[in-house]
Amino acid sequence: MKAIRFAEYGGPEVLEPAEVGVPRPGPGQIRIAVRAAGVNPHDWRVREGQFRRVRPIPLPAGVGQDAAGVVDEVGDGVVGIEVGEPVFGRGSNTYAEFAVLSSWARIPEGLSFAEAAGYPSVVETALRVIRLVGVRPGQTLLVSGAAGGVGSAVLQIARDRGIKVIGTAGPANQDYVRSLGATALTYDASWPDRARRLGPIDAALDLNGTGVLRELLDLTGNPDTVVTIADLEASLLGIRFAGVGGNMPEALAEAAELIARGKLHIPIARSYPLAEAASAHADSQAGHTRGRRVLLV
Repeated sequence: MKAIRFAEYGGPEVLEPAEVGVPRPGPGQIRIAVRAAGVNPHDWRVREGQFRRVRPIPLPAGVGQDAAGVVDEVGDGVVGIEVGEPVFGRGSNTYAEFAVLSSWARIPEGLSFAEAAGYPSVVETALRVIRLVGVRPGQTLLVSGAAGGVGSAVLQIARDRGIKVIGTAGPANQDYVRSLGATALTYDASWPDRARRLGPIDAALDLNGTGVLRELLDLTGNPDTVVTIADLEASLLGIRFAGVGGNMPEALAEAAELIARGKLHIPIARSYPLAEAASAHADSQAGHTRGRRVLLV
């Protein structure tokens, strides 16, 4: 089968198409014929080797966690899903024609494979950071990096829970952030003052790692009410870095329920053929994404 691999750590150019064997699902897993794969910052951080000291991987290696497709084979112990059903979920090496998923859910009616591939990791992350930061209905949450995939999910989930949201984003994404129910702020030297004038801020999330943790801490006044998913210097300020560790099956089920109720929609910023994975990574690293980037298989 065709898959995207890298034989050494480095920039997007190390990603190359390759012919590899078709994976087999283990107990509690399924294999899908991939129709689309989500592109996440985690993918290019792995490719760059940012995690190699704590989670070394043998090279050459595949890429990708999120995918949507058609169930092709089920592993031992799997019940409630049949070959031929459309699903989305998280697994490994999803930039490929076939991939094994360890968590999945049926694709909600009306959602395309490309759209579905953009949901798993961002929704799980959004649910996890909202929980970790402890924000409650009626309170105000500030989201730095509100227009990306995780930000899009956070804004909509928070709105559904009765949480007021202030979202920072680039000038081109101000209307988009407002369309998701948030008060929009642009990035410039005065944004913390403008945020403060909007009233007390109970909690804050840093979703793009642009060096704003001190400002977020000043706005909330408490490191326990700030969480980042992107700034590796967080511990120096006593702020939590939210890595992996959420409950993906629960997140997928909640995502499907929100989508079905019309409360969650994450647009596709751009789609790419599988062979153009390097371009997708380069664009993802450049930032300023509105929604998600996906690879079409």
